[in-house]
Amino acid sequence: MSDVQSIETTTEKRVEKVLATAAADALIERLRQKHGPVLFHQSGGCCDGSSPMCYPQDDFIVGDRDVQLGVIAGAPFYMSPSQYEYWKHTQLIIDVVEGRGGMFSLDNSEGMRFLTRSRLFTDEEIAQLQKDGRF
Repeated sequence: MSDVQSIETTTEKRVEKVLATAAADALIERLRQKHGPVLFHQSGGCCDGSSPMCYPQDDFIVGDRDVQLGVIAGAPFYMSPSQYEYWKHTQLIIDVVEGRGGMFSLDNSEGMRFLTRSRLFTDEEIAQLQKDGRF
């Protein structure tokens, strides 16, 4: 699977800020079946490192200034504004690897954990994000 993905629109391709691998999609669906609607918040690095944390939508209060990067497998994906400033030049690719998830993340007991991979946007993608008012 290519790390680069975009969605066709009527005249241009939409640059996605966050994507998920097929393995991540499958784990998200499994968690949704167990817990109902879920969301992600990219951890800022305190207790659980800098990992994507998955929560039941009703159990997590998104901050007023948190930035929604997109939606993966039906789950909204957020991060803090200060972290977004640091990461805004990159596309996040959410994957899964063997191991235990963050202490409060729903993937904790699944034997798999979410992992953030990233790649720098191209100059063309940054220009498109700026044009769309999403950079």
